[in-house]
Amino acid sequence: MTIRNWVKFFLMCMLIGGVVTGIAGIFVRWSFFQPYLAAGHFGEFFAAFGWMILLGCTMSVIAQAGFFAYLTLHQVGVGIFKTLTLWNWVQMLLVVILLVDLVVFRFAPSADGAKDWLFYIGLLMFLIFAAIATAIKKVQLTGKKHVLVSAIFFMIVITSLEWIIALMGRQGNIDTYVALLLFPLVAVNAYQLLLLPKYNSKSDEDRKKLEERRKERKLEKKAKSTNAKA
Repeated sequence: MTIRNWVKFFLMCMLIGGVVTGIAGIFVRWSFFQPYLAAGHFGEFFAAFGWMILLGCTMSVIAQAGFFAYLTLHQVGVGIFKTLTLWNWVQMLLVVILLVDLVVFRFAPSADGAKDWLFYIGLLMFLIFAAIATAIKKVQLTGKKHVLVSAIFFMIVITSLEWIIALMGRQGNIDTYVALLLFPLVAVNAYQLLLLPKYNSKSDEDRKKLEERRKERKLEKKAKSTNAKA
């Protein structure tokens, strides 16, 4: 990927993370925002909204780091297990282990009743369905069925590892951030997974155009040199 397209990719991910977190923050933390609106304190409202956007941009950077780490992991995994089929089976096993870990070691210690379990399982279902939907779309875009498992692995395992920042917290309002931080991570990771090939293709086109311009300049210089000698 060229630097120009990487910057576009990076900024678009930050924009998605910021917008998604800002909008989700109003709904998830409505009890926090509502008093400002009721009292007409619009300055405080927009300051809090800006903080939500900044938080989303931060999470988008974490998501991008996780994505490029996964690209390296994927190549290493294929190299170690020799075949993509075997690596896919390993990835599915890791998905199952990760889901068990989330329920047993992350959700169970924080869940005090049925309401808490509904909250955590609801978030987990959102993550799983978003992963499956993104993976199916990835298969449709590429026409390659074998990418289904890798896409699901990335969307569930890598997103959960990025989400662990919130899951490890134990403050009184941590559940708010557990819910809030999941949305930008899922949105940014889905965007990265689906749109990266587009940016790579655009980078290839830009390189070809640059090479053509260089050849044209060389021909022009050669023609000028020939005319000068004549």
